[in-house]
Amino acid sequence: MFRSAVRFGAKDIRFGTEARQSMLKGVQRAVDAVATTLGPKGRNVIIEQSYGAPKITKDGVTVAKSIEFKDPFENMGAQLVRQVCNKTNDLAGDGTTTSAVLVASIFSEGIKCIATGTNPIDMKRGMDRAVDVILKSIEYSKPQGDEHGECGAGGDHIC
Repeated sequence: MFRSAVRFGAKDIRFGTEARQSMLKGVQRAVDAVATTLGPKGRNVIIEQSYGAPKITKDGVTVAKSIEFKDPFENMGAQLVRQVCNKTNDLAGDGTTTSAVLVASIFSEGIKCIATGTNPIDMKRGMDRAVDVILKSIEYSKPQGDEHGECGAGGDHIC
């Protein structure tokens, strides 16, 4: 029978529920820090620097990049959040905090589904189908117009 955790030298190897729960804890802890910056009433976060004065920011991706945990599995969870924030920042330039909150919810619900016996491959296929439907819906509902854009800077003027 497999043990749920094995120690090989400097590597900490975990399996199954223990591994998923440790990673989820890291995701949730990271998102708790990032989510404080959400929206117009979001708060600033002060980040300790290895040199100089602390950094003050309200940018989700900056907060996500600064998070590291001692537990390697919690740190992997935080790295997932960082990766999502980085990709959102690269593709859209904004929305990193919202992406972090969404990934925490998706990860948490995914773990619950797996715990109840859902096949992870089927779950992934379902998520891929949902993404396709959402993208088609967005494409269908976006305003039609010339390619150069007809929105004002605040998004409040559409011709």
